[in-house]
Amino acid sequence: MNISLRLNGTPVDVDVPPHWTLLRTLRDRLGQTDVKHGCGEGVCGACTVLLDGVAVNGCLVLAVQADGGDIETVASLADGDTLHPLQQELVERGAVQCGFCTPGMVLGALEATRIGAAADRAEIRRSLAGNLCRCTGYTTIVDAVEAYQQRVANEVSP
Repeated sequence: MNISLRLNGTPVDVDVPPHWTLLRTLRDRLGQTDVKHGCGEGVCGACTVLLDGVAVNGCLVLAVQADGGDIETVASLADGDTLHPLQQELVERGAVQCGFCTPGMVLGALEATRIGAAADRAEIRRSLAGNLCRCTGYTTIVDAVEAYQQRVANEVSP
């Protein structure tokens, strides 16, 4: 099947078997290795991407379901060598260790801040509940998202 989508702002047409997941399509056909293959069951969050602005597990979405959609991966966030402010907060707070969960964490947190679901630490934790991390213990990740949320709030406030 031929599907069309926007990948990190670029229109893409790709042929995929109808049973392929979005994760497999992104990695194996489109070379997006920033989208990680973790559990393959929608539990770990390593394959999180934004589909039309909503965080989804790429391993649970068929590629054909994304036809006509807008896909954002973590690769779309940096501007050359300049990290996105959320990524910078994670680095500054030591919230990036092995890095395997980081793309999913970043995109989950970004969605939460965009929709107003990161107003406090409890909301941040709920918004990241589908992303597993074995390295950090989550405190530094929540600290970073909280700092980013505050930065966003300060930019909007007069």
